[in-house]
Amino acid sequence: MAIARPPRRIEAWLLVLVVAGALLASAVAPADRMTWFMEVVWVIVALPLIAWRWRAFPLTLLLSCLLALHALVLIHGGAYTYAETPLGFAMRDAFRAMGFDAVRNPWDRLGHVMQGFVPALLARELLLRCTPLRPGAWLTYLCIAAALSFSAFFEMLEWWAALAYGADADAFLATQGDVWDTQWDMFLCLCGACVSLLLWSRLHDRQLGLRRDS
Repeated sequence: MAIARPPRRIEAWLLVLVVAGALLASAVAPADRMTWFMEVVWVIVALPLIAWRWRAFPLTLLLSCLLALHALVLIHGGAYTYAETPLGFAMRDAFRAMGFDAVRNPWDRLGHVMQGFVPALLARELLLRCTPLRPGAWLTYLCIAAALSFSAFFEMLEWWAALAYGADADAFLATQGDVWDTQWDMFLCLCGACVSLLLWSRLHDRQLGLRRDS
């Protein structure tokens, strides 16, 4: 079983303080209270769960940093709603300056890239540490499948929210008039998962103390 090399105490506390501080700040006056809660509930649940299990099951520094980054993306989207995020508008303006025909606020797109980028590595760490699996094709496939299954579940949550709340759920759905928004969301999740595994697998193996055959 792989053994994680966790962040140093000061690094772990810094990540917790950044995420908790951003979460508390976002709760002061969000654009839409229901949307804020539905977007940040993952952070509200995950932060104490990770803290509770940390002594017995600390995460690698890489995964810890990526989880914190993902949390900040969710918190920013929840505070302003994804269609109205200031950082999203800044991204849109940057795309326009580069010659792209950017119309919508792309923060929602970034959120779904992160929905694959981070959960794929989370699945990788859990599978390597809790099962006999080792780096290879099966591990890669299962990590991508895990990220996509979470993305599909999230799309069903959006569907249920639309059925339950009607127009009140529009800010949570963040479709911005795109009839193909669900398909784009899952495709971007797939892209994020693949890029993450290509980019981080070797570093992740080192932080898990795994040796690769050269």
